[in-house]
Amino acid sequence: MRKLFSAAAALMIASAAVAQTFTAVTSTEGGEWRESKVKAERKAAAEPLLELTGNEEGTPFDHWGHCFNELAWDALCLLPEADRDELLHRFFAPDGDLRFTMGRIPMNANDYARSWYSCDEVAGDFELRHFNIDRDRQAIIPFIRAAQKHAPQMTFWASPWCPPSWMKINADYPVRSDKRYNTMDPRKDYLLYGGAEGDRDDYKAPTGKTFPNPLSQTDYMIQDPRYLQAYADFFSRFITEYAAEGINIGMVMYQNEAWSYTPYPGCAWTPEGIIRFNTQYLAPTMRRDHPEVQVYFGTINTNRLNIIDQVLSDTAMAAAVSGVGLQWEGGQLLPALRKKYPKMRFVQTESECGWGAFDWRAAEHTFERINHYLGNGCEDYTFWNAILADNGVSTWGWKQNALVRVDSKKRTYTLTPEYYAVRHYAQFVPQGSRIVGFAPAGKQGLPVLVARTPGGKLAVMAGNFGDSQRTVTLRLGKKYLNMTLAPHSLNTFAER
Repeated sequence: MRKLFSAAAALMIASAAVAQTFTAVTSTEGGEWRESKVKAERKAAAEPLLELTGNEEGTPFDHWGHCFNELAWDALCLLPEADRDELLHRFFAPDGDLRFTMGRIPMNANDYARSWYSCDEVAGDFELRHFNIDRDRQAIIPFIRAAQKHAPQMTFWASPWCPPSWMKINADYPVRSDKRYNTMDPRKDYLLYGGAEGDRDDYKAPTGKTFPNPLSQTDYMIQDPRYLQAYADFFSRFITEYAAEGINIGMVMYQNEAWSYTPYPGCAWTPEGIIRFNTQYLAPTMRRDHPEVQVYFGTINTNRLNIIDQVLSDTAMAAAVSGVGLQWEGGQLLPALRKKYPKMRFVQTESECGWGAFDWRAAEHTFERINHYLGNGCEDYTFWNAILADNGVSTWGWKQNALVRVDSKKRTYTLTPEYYAVRHYAQFVPQGSRIVGFAPAGKQGLPVLVARTPGGKLAVMAGNFGDSQRTVTLRLGKKYLNMTLAPHSLNTFAER
């Protein structure tokens, strides 16, 4: 009897495996998060877009994360305590919707700070005697601690948008003047291009449109060794002070968007300056003071492959950095960079935040961007503002999207379409998953990504950005997953 029962049980288990049932979750505008069940079938309803044998090694995925910004904390604090706690659970808890396990920390002010500040604005303070993180204790650190209550094992990385103003050649926090948003003397604007006219190289980007154009010929960070070492020591002090607060930073990048010539906090760098600072100052200082902290080359926001290749092909630079961080136009270079530098680890460092539309089109854009970065081997994905108030305007006038929108008058919140775009991935692709299948959106607007979770289950994320219903088929071994995708829909099919 025991042998008969064991055989029957084995048959039942085998039958269940063949059945391969999926929970299907579909979101459309006004019809978010509708669940149903779908079974893999023996026949294909369409020519398979992807074929998986089950033996794919894939590429690893580690973290979903977001940036801790002052204005985001201010928006969260507008809400009643119960709503704040609910959102923090949705963002960070292991059983929440988004399950963020990583945080990005701005060193000094970024464009979603309340105003400009740095941790040491005392000119000539090379010994950093006046360094402090007092401003961070007002919003950034409380925000992080609130997140840690739900995700105590969170990891963190940090990057500056701008050095202390006295370390820059223009002695100010922007890169360029703007009479609406800063008080920088416009006579200093010529520094950006060093008096050069036009663009000195004719490189064409993958899209055909080069960013930026023209290219800066000037390092805004003063290249005197005293300044460069003081700045490397600044990184070290920042890490030390945060560790004392119970926040351990495990990775740093030298600059946010060195190729954005901004009226808000920023700093332009040349390839020569990037190599000099990272190889001679930042990496050696990290090895001396914080050997546990990795140095990455980022955040890259230019699609000029020749410029990035110039940096990464430098022998000392390749030895100094453990990986590469990409965002915005830099993401266009991901396939080429992975091919040329296969031993590098690649991470996405900032989601594309749009222009404050908070609409379904923004959700589709974010869904596609996640497909692109994870499908091309990025192991982390960092979102920008998780929450903003009203029209999402920054201190310097840029309206941007967020995953949650707060009405400051009513003190209520709304989950935006983009929230659901993120949830369709983050809830089903945990740390330790591997990306085993990928099809870009292409002209058909049908992005598909397949992940295998640590438990061995499949999660399929598929979008349909077209105006008509589409059927997309995946071959899974000897079975087929036939997915009926509604027009302008975001979908997840999670193996049960």
